[in-house]
Amino acid sequence: MKQHPLKTASLSIQHVLAMYAGAVIVPLIIGGALHFSGKQLAYLVSLDILTSGIATLLQVWQNRYFGIGLPIVLGCTFTAVGPIIAIGGQYGLSAIYGSILISGLIVMVIAKFFGKLIRFFPPVVTGSVVTIIGTTLIPVAMNNVAGGEGSPDFGSVSNIALAFGTLLFIIILYRFFKGFIRSISILLGLVAGTFAAALMGKVNFSAVGDASWFHLVTPLHFAVPSFELAPIITMTIVAIVSLVESSGVYFALSDITGRKLTEADLVKGYRAEGLASVIGALFNSFPYTTFSQNVGLVQFSGVKGKNVIYTMAGILIFLGFVPKIAALTTVIPTAVLGGAMIAMFGMVIAAGIKMLSKVDFSLQENLLIIACSVGVGLGVTTVPTLFDQLPESIKILTNSGIVAGSLTAIFLNVIFNVAKPIKQQKGSAKQQSVA
Repeated sequence: MKQHPLKTASLSIQHVLAMYAGAVIVPLIIGGALHFSGKQLAYLVSLDILTSGIATLLQVWQNRYFGIGLPIVLGCTFTAVGPIIAIGGQYGLSAIYGSILISGLIVMVIAKFFGKLIRFFPPVVTGSVVTIIGTTLIPVAMNNVAGGEGSPDFGSVSNIALAFGTLLFIIILYRFFKGFIRSISILLGLVAGTFAAALMGKVNFSAVGDASWFHLVTPLHFAVPSFELAPIITMTIVAIVSLVESSGVYFALSDITGRKLTEADLVKGYRAEGLASVIGALFNSFPYTTFSQNVGLVQFSGVKGKNVIYTMAGILIFLGFVPKIAALTTVIPTAVLGGAMIAMFGMVIAAGIKMLSKVDFSLQENLLIIACSVGVGLGVTTVPTLFDQLPESIKILTNSGIVAGSLTAIFLNVIFNVAKPIKQQKGSAKQQSVA
């Protein structure tokens, strides 16, 4: 049945609003942490919006080589924020884009075999990795709550009031509203917090006035990719964890739309995500994966056609060429962002815990995997000089808490679960069935 153009447009705008806060806050956080200027930040935001639209098109447009053909929206995952900030701080911008580029190519290569590799990434591994990433992001959020590291009013009462006022507003929306309002609660919280900050004289709109109405996007605007082993390992782990999460989104939408997925469909879906990350690297943007909040919107609206998502992707691409709209997001005060970050980064930790809830905790091996991987990850993050005396070749794997913790989880899972003798596996299965 053909849908009225106005209804299609309104549903598409609803999808844009549902993912907009998640889409723009990633470049705002990363650009802020890496000390981008206001002009650079506005460009990064518009670039991310544009490439989110392109990435979404790649996934919705089903063809012979890529695209799963479901009403899926793609954006940069919060799981990548911590690793990108860490890579940028230690290796520079070029290493960020090099690691995203290679990780995207690796995803495209392993897409056909990912079903066989997934046994190396059960919930005990993915849950531990996401939990580690989430906990490493909390210090970034708390620094922003105080006004941003190095700010003259760091820790002032006004900054703390703005941050926790924004967080409280988001919580109230979650408590008293459902459906669409709840899905855009972060966006509404940022708007309300910025309005309150404007009344306090803490908002500077000069960036909006200076921004042009139209610009051309150029590849490799910030840096030409360079390639370092540790960042590549980090982003590849993040990409694989994202694929595991995306698989859940694929099957959820498959159930909602009533379309049964084949193995070939899954391969094309994974390949589209890898291709989107490659494009993100070449445009100096980010890696892209499925946005689960838009899945809820498909379920909520009951509209399952791809035309709405095609239109929504077109809107994103159009917005990416309008810097003035992107500049509006850069006026959000750091403390307001910090309040929203507590909720968002806390949700990353909660997502990790949710993944871990699928783990069989009656097995001591699984408890040990979680204990050691999270312990190593947090330990290296809080004491970054721990391995300074080791050879450079080994420090590549130990300098990042995310890499060290993730590799610990993968290694211990291989030892305890993958490489477990067959007789022992059968015995464990028999014990579980008796239990």
